[in-house]
Amino acid sequence: MPEQSKYDRLGFLRNAGMAVAGAQLAAMGPASAQVRKLLAANVPATAAGTHTSFASLKQINAGLLNVGYAEAGPADGQAVILLHGWPYDIHSYVDVAPLLAAQGYRVIVPYLRGYGSTRFLSSSTLRNGEQAPVALDVIALMDALKIKLAIIGGFDWGARTAGIIAALWPERCKSLVSVSGYLITNRKLTTQPLPPKAELGWWYQYYFATENGVLGYTKYRHDFAKLIWTIVSPNWHFSDATFDRTAAAFNNPDHVAIVISDYRWRINLVKSEPQYEHLEARLAQGPVISVPTITIASDFDGPAKSGTGYRDKFSGKYSHRILNGIGHNVPQEAPQAFAQAVIDVNGYAS
Repeated sequence: MPEQSKYDRLGFLRNAGMAVAGAQLAAMGPASAQVRKLLAANVPATAAGTHTSFASLKQINAGLLNVGYAEAGPADGQAVILLHGWPYDIHSYVDVAPLLAAQGYRVIVPYLRGYGSTRFLSSSTLRNGEQAPVALDVIALMDALKIKLAIIGGFDWGARTAGIIAALWPERCKSLVSVSGYLITNRKLTTQPLPPKAELGWWYQYYFATENGVLGYTKYRHDFAKLIWTIVSPNWHFSDATFDRTAAAFNNPDHVAIVISDYRWRINLVKSEPQYEHLEARLAQGPVISVPTITIASDFDGPAKSGTGYRDKFSGKYSHRILNGIGHNVPQEAPQAFAQAVIDVNGYAS
C-alpha cells in the first residue's frame, strides 16, 4: 500500500520540521522538434477503464532480473517510464499508456521485482524489497533498453522509486511525476512514534512484521489486496475483472518475500544489504530533487494534500496538483489527469 496515507508517518514528522535536506544537480536534455510539438498537447477526455490490456508485453534481462514490461508508442519517441506500487501492477497505467503513445511518447511500464512476469535471474539472489535495489532495477532496465534519459512517473512504491532515481541519478531522469510527493524513506524517522490514530494507518506494516502476517498474506494475498484497494480508494468502484487482472501479478513466486522484505526493512526490522548501504546512507539525508517535477495529491493524502509538507524537497521547476474525489491509484482512477501531468512536466524540462 500506501507509501503515504492520511496519517503518513514521514509527512507527519516532516511537517514538524524533522526532515533533513540535501542537494542534487539535474541534467536536462534538449528538446527535439518532435518533443516541442508534444508540449502543447492536451490529453483528450478519457474515462477510467477504457482499456483492459496492453498491446505489447515483452521480457528483457536487466541487472538481477528478467523484467516483464508493457511498451506502447513509437520506438524513437521521448521515453516515459511508469512505475506501479503495492498492491498494484502495470494495469494501473493501462489507460495512461495509450494516451501518451498517441502523443508520440515511447511508454515503458515494467513489473517491479516480485510482480507479474518479472523474475530473478539467480536463485541465490536475496529477495530484497528495500528501496535502493528497486531503483537500481529501473536503471538496469533503462540500460538494457538503451534509454539514456526518461520522464519517470509513479505512485506508491513507484513514486518512491522514481524519486530516488531523480535524486541520485538526475542525469537519467528528464523530469518527474510523483503521486503523494516526496516518498524517499528515511528509516530514522520511522522510529518516531505517532499518535494512536496515526499509527492505525500503518496496521499492515505491523501485521507483516509477524510470522502470522507472512502466512496470512501468503494465503490471502488477493483478498488482502482487494481490502487495501477499497480502503485507499473508497470512491473507485472497480469491477471484479479489473481487480483480477492486477491480482494475477501477485502469483509471482517472489511476491510475498519482496513485500515482506520491503515493509520489514522500512521499520528497521532487517538491515540493508551491504552493497546498498552507501546508497541508503545518501537517501537517509533526504536529498533534494532538482529535476523538473509535478507532484499530485488526492483524497488519499489527507492532511498532506496541500503538498506544503514536501515543497522544499523540490528545487527545480515545480507544480503541485490536487485531484479531489480520487483515491490512491491515481493513474488508473484519473488517467487523463496523470497523462496530462506527464506531458506538462516534459515541457518544464525543455
